[in-house]
Amino acid sequence: MATLTINGRTITAPDTLTILEAARLHGIPIPTLCNHPKLSPFGGCRLCIVELEGAPRPVASCTTTVAEGMVVQTATPKLEELRKLVLELLISDHPNDCMVCEAAGSCTLQELAYTYGVRGEEYPGERRTYAKRDGNPFIERDLEKCVLCGRCVKVCDEIQGVEAIDFGYRGFKSKICTAYEEDLNCEFCGQCVAVCPTGALTGKLWAGKGRLQNTRAVDTVCPYCGTGCNITAHVKNNEIVRITSKPGTWNEGWLCVKGRFGYDFVKSPERLTTPLIKRAGRLEEATWEEALALVADRLQEIRGRYGADAIGGLSSARCTNEENYAFQKLMRAGVGTNNVDHCARL
Repeated sequence: MATLTINGRTITAPDTLTILEAARLHGIPIPTLCNHPKLSPFGGCRLCIVELEGAPRPVASCTTTVAEGMVVQTATPKLEELRKLVLELLISDHPNDCMVCEAAGSCTLQELAYTYGVRGEEYPGERRTYAKRDGNPFIERDLEKCVLCGRCVKVCDEIQGVEAIDFGYRGFKSKICTAYEEDLNCEFCGQCVAVCPTGALTGKLWAGKGRLQNTRAVDTVCPYCGTGCNITAHVKNNEIVRITSKPGTWNEGWLCVKGRFGYDFVKSPERLTTPLIKRAGRLEEATWEEALALVADRLQEIRGRYGADAIGGLSSARCTNEENYAFQKLMRAGVGTNNVDHCARL
């Protein structure tokens, strides 16, 4: 452990932490764009700079580890001036279309510009322009809004292990590239979308469906497999318009392509919304009471005539672990058979 002073406040933190991590641990805010708590430090945006007593110049708090006796200042007039300058330069090469941007309201760059009063008029000049051409159905890439924070590259490498994208070119021409600059063609897990701090990466499925702050957030469990990832369904007008996952859940906010983008089936017209009972060779709608009573009567009849092992139960890998446990308990304890299987097959 190390004892240090941040903004006149004495704190203790493990000596393996960076200044930024120690500050977050004690609720001391330091602005940043490129840092993500689940990814390795990058030190690219230079917004998290702090002053160290005895150091000749500000240092990046995300790449500087704490040390015993360290004295840190995080918000001096000089630091705030430097941060504002960095933001002015970033936004000078950024589209000024926050009114129609999908990330408006949940954009870190927008919030920082608001905090520091940056309007994007300070440094007029040449701005990067790129054609949009991605033919995939899931992810919209707008490279003109990219601030080269590297989060998408790191999450694709460090979390997914796919390395579908990386930095390309140098200087003013630098950008995040796919292999041979072809259309994005990967697992489409959307992890890059989840960590992007601007509107450079967004989901095509929720384009024009509404801002996050105008939706109702419903915490639930992903139905696609037995892993049971925690997800948040964002609902507007009784329709799911977006799926996210929160950090701090057991899956740490990470999702696969099905969990993040596979929710259209919820409103499919082919979904059954009421039980069906076959009468005179035709399926007719029934109440749950009628359906459950029929199932119970038939199971009792079959068990009484042929024995419990004449009955088998098929569960679903899309159910939660708790639901599958309750189902096998019903079959074993209620019906009296061990003939239980599921649909999880490769």
